[in-house]
Amino acid sequence: MAGGIIGEEEIEKVREASDLVAIIGERSPVRQRGHDFWCCCPLHNEKTPSFKIDPVKQLWHCFGCGEGGDVFGYVMKTEDLSFPEAVRKLADRAHIPLSEGGGRNSGVASSYKERLKAVCAQTSDFYHKQLMRNPEPRAAEARTYLSGRGLGGEVPKRWQLGFAPGNGQLVRHLSSLGFKPKEMVDANVGMEVQGGSLRDRFYNRVMFPINDAQGECIAFGGRVMGKGEPKYLNSQETPIFHKSQVLYGLDHAKGRMAATGVAVVVEGYTDVIAMHEVGIGNAVATLGTALTMKHIRVLSRHAQHKIVYLFDGDEAGQRAADRALGFIDGSMTPEAGRSQVELCAVTLPDNLDPADFIEARGAEAMQALIDGAQPLLKYGIDRRLAGFDLSSAEGRARALAEALSVLAPIKDSALARDYAVQIASRVRAREEDVLVQLSQLQPPRRSDQRDEEREAVADVRPMAGGGAQDARPAGPALTQGEVNRRRFEREFLSLMAQNPAVALQHADVIAQTQWHDRAHAALAQSLLSTLSDDPSASAARIVTEASRVLPAAPGILTSGSTASSAAPASLAAFLVEELAIGDAEDAVDAMRAQMADPASLDPDEFEMLFQTVSAMQKDLSRRKLDHKSLSS
Repeated sequence: MAGGIIGEEEIEKVREASDLVAIIGERSPVRQRGHDFWCCCPLHNEKTPSFKIDPVKQLWHCFGCGEGGDVFGYVMKTEDLSFPEAVRKLADRAHIPLSEGGGRNSGVASSYKERLKAVCAQTSDFYHKQLMRNPEPRAAEARTYLSGRGLGGEVPKRWQLGFAPGNGQLVRHLSSLGFKPKEMVDANVGMEVQGGSLRDRFYNRVMFPINDAQGECIAFGGRVMGKGEPKYLNSQETPIFHKSQVLYGLDHAKGRMAATGVAVVVEGYTDVIAMHEVGIGNAVATLGTALTMKHIRVLSRHAQHKIVYLFDGDEAGQRAADRALGFIDGSMTPEAGRSQVELCAVTLPDNLDPADFIEARGAEAMQALIDGAQPLLKYGIDRRLAGFDLSSAEGRARALAEALSVLAPIKDSALARDYAVQIASRVRAREEDVLVQLSQLQPPRRSDQRDEEREAVADVRPMAGGGAQDARPAGPALTQGEVNRRRFEREFLSLMAQNPAVALQHADVIAQTQWHDRAHAALAQSLLSTLSDDPSASAARIVTEASRVLPAAPGILTSGSTASSAAPASLAAFLVEELAIGDAEDAVDAMRAQMADPASLDPDEFEMLFQTVSAMQKDLSRRKLDHKSLSS
C-alpha cells in the first residue's frame, strides 16, 4: 500500500493551492469566454472546444464526452491515478508536505480503498506462495498447467501468478494479518455463507492478479483446474475495481506503448503473458467484457499512434469483431487532426488464439500480423462484403447496404466518401448512386456516456429511503416523459452540488424526492451526507465525495446547463416544483393502479382512494397551470 491515510484538512489545503485553470492550462491551451474558461478536451478527440472550466467553483465539465469533476478528478482521469495518488502529486506540485498520519479528520472513503488494496496485495502474495511452495497434488497440477502453456520458469514470478487452494486457507491467513471479514468481502476475495461464516471466493484455480496502471493489485482472475464452471472466474465489481476501465497487463505494457505508440488488445490473460514473454510488450486484455470507450480513452493516453484489436479466430472472436464496429466515429477520420485515433483490427487465422499462434508460428509472424492490421473501417467493410455472394445481383445489393452501414457514423467525412467509392467498385454499382445512398444514411445515436453511467449504477447497493428502492430500470425504451423527468433530476442535483448554500435550503426536498434514476438517489444521499458533516463544504468537495460513492458522479454533477446561473435560488424553486409535481403524478398513478381491480378492495377503501385521486388531480391541474406560467 503506497503511503498512509491523508487527512481531510490536508486534502482541502492541497485543493486550495491547486488552481484548476492553471493546471489544465499546462496540458491544453485555455481561453476565457465570459465567466468561464474553455479548451479542447484532453480526454477525447475533438476540434471544437467543449471543455468548460469554472474558475470560481473549481469544477470542469466536458460537454463532448460527459466527463467532469474537480482538480483531483482531472488529474486522476488524465494520468490514470487513484485519488490518494492525485492528492500526493498535486501536493508535490504545490510543495505541501503531507503527514499522511490519519486521525479524526481522515478521508474515510479513500483510506478504506487503500485498505482493500492491502487485502488484494496480501492475497496475491499468499496465492503466489501457494503456487511456488505448496506440495499438494492440486498445486502441482496448477504448476503443470502453467508449464504446459509455456508459462513456467521465471514467468510466474514476473507476473505474480498464483494458486488458490480454497478450504478457507486464505480467509484464515488474512484474519491472522488483522483484516476484517467485511474487508475481505468488499475486496471480493472472501464470501459470506449461511450462518455468517466466511469462505474463500476462489477455490482450486490458477490465479492471475489484476493490477491497476500503477501496478497495485486490485482484483483477480482464476482459471479452474480440471472440470468446473465457470472456466474463468473474475473478481466482481468492487470499490477499487471497475472492469470497464481496467486492462490486464497495462502496468507492464504502458512503457512499451509509449515507446512504440501502439497498443495491442487481446482477449485472455495467458495471451497477454505469452506475447510479453516473446517481446511483444505492448499487449493488454479486457476482463471478460467487450472493449469499451473507457478502455480506448485509457489506451489513447499511452499509445499515441494506434490501437490494434487482435481477435481470436473462433466464433466468439468474430462476435467481438462485429461489436468493435460500434467504436467507429469522427475521431477516426483525418478531419480530427492531431486528436485522430487510429483503431485497427486483425483476425488470427485457423481459429487460433494468440498464445497458440505464437507457439505454432512464432513471435515474428505475430508481429507481422499486428503490423499489417487494417484500419477498423476497412476491416468492417471487408467483413460485411465477405458475408455475401458478390456474383449475384441480389447478393451485391445486400452487400452494398451492409457495407455502407459501417460508414454511417462518419458519412459526412471525406474518408467515408472515399470508402464508398471503393465499395461501389467491389459491388459493381455506380459511384454516384452509392454516394447518394451514403448521404441518406442515418448516423447511429451514440449512448456511450449513458451506458457507462448505467454500468456504474449497477455497483450501487440498494439504499433505504429516498426512492432508490423504487428506481426504474434505465433501459433504452424510456418514454419522453421519463426522459424529461430524469433530465430535471440531473439538473436539480447539478444545481445543488454547485450551489451548496442553496442545497442546504432544500435538504428536505433532496431527502424526500422519489428519484427515478438509481444513480441520482445515490448522489442525493452523498450530497446530504457531505453537507451534514460539513455545512460549509465547497462545490468541489461535494463532487469529490460523490465520486467515491459513484464513479459517474463528477460527470453528472457538473453537467447541468443551469448550474452556473446568476439566480440559482429561483431556478432551484422551479426545479423543486417540477420534481414535486412528478412525484404527485406518480402517486396518483399508483392509486389508479390499485383502483383498477375494485374486487380486491372493500367499498370504503375504494371510495377513499377515489376521493383522494380526485382531490389530487384537481390540485395537480392547478399546480401545473401555475408552474407553466412561471416557466413561460
